[in-house]
Amino acid sequence: FDEARGMLPPPVGGAVLKAFGTEDGYGGQEKGVSFGTRTEAQVAAPSDGWVVYAGPFRSYGQLLIINAGGGYHIVMTGLDRVNVEMGQFLLAGEPVATMGASSVGALVTDTGSGLPVVYIEFRKDGIAWNPGRTYNQ
Repeated sequence: FDEARGMLPPPVGGAVLKAFGTEDGYGGQEKGVSFGTRTEAQVAAPSDGWVVYAGPFRSYGQLLIINAGGGYHIVMTGLDRVNVEMGQFLLAGEPVATMGASSVGALVTDTGSGLPVVYIEFRKDGIAWNPGRTYNQ
């Protein structure tokens, strides 16, 4: 998975609104990437893996966590509907969720775009990992 850096397909069509490592407005740096997309956009799995969580989580809206193996996890939030179940194996590009009409969740509401926003974070052994140029254009 580490060798896929910069080659993973984006989970949704749209523009990068906040890139990994940019200032977050609170004195820190973004640990993930926020994509502005369209209402009812389909969200796809960026990698093969197993669903380890799918559902609501605190103030983040619908949350999806995919175990990509080797200590790597993919966390996606801002989703309106998650269409997969815990324990399900996914293939890269497989539809996993649908976006709503606006931003949902604590991580994605501060982009100022007015668009539905999906936030994606890649983690290696619990630490945020830069997915590379594909996500940070």
